[in-house]
Amino acid sequence: MTTGPVLHTERLTLRPIALEDFPRWAGMMGDAEAAKYLGGAQAESTAWRGFMTMAGAWSLTGVSMFSVVDRQTGLWLGRIGPWQPHGWPGTEVGWGLHPDAQGKGYGVEAATAAMDYAFDVLGWTDIIHCIDPENVPSQKLAERIGSRNRGPTKMPAPFDHIAVDAWGQTRDEWKARPR
Repeated sequence: MTTGPVLHTERLTLRPIALEDFPRWAGMMGDAEAAKYLGGAQAESTAWRGFMTMAGAWSLTGVSMFSVVDRQTGLWLGRIGPWQPHGWPGTEVGWGLHPDAQGKGYGVEAATAAMDYAFDVLGWTDIIHCIDPENVPSQKLAERIGSRNRGPTKMPAPFDHIAVDAWGQTRDEWKARPR
């Protein structure tokens, strides 16, 4: 298991990914609708490589998306957190939730904790969210945490053909937002 920070919210635990998370990760990434804006539905073998990328990022850089786990049931709900792959257009807090976890406020709760962590612990001064212009639910989550659409941005290869907008905010904007 990858070691790293563990965050708690009222309903959630955010922690580095663990091997036991993979079945639900693979289920999310194999679901055409859930994975639509995460690169599209993937075979389990492809989902495994993405899962291992997150584990490797935790191990090598100390920064990666957290697994979001229901504190009461222990159920893996998705991945949310700081993310900055090589060539990325900025320091990102990104998200992806399992289909059965969507629409329950988990995204806002986890993204808020991840934003606090990125600004307060990692010392980031600016955070973006790379969002497809057609991904309305993700745009609404970004708005709910106080981010705004900054316009189109360019992703690195092999994602350079995908249209995305950079939503985001500065540390000062985050600290000044209404709570």
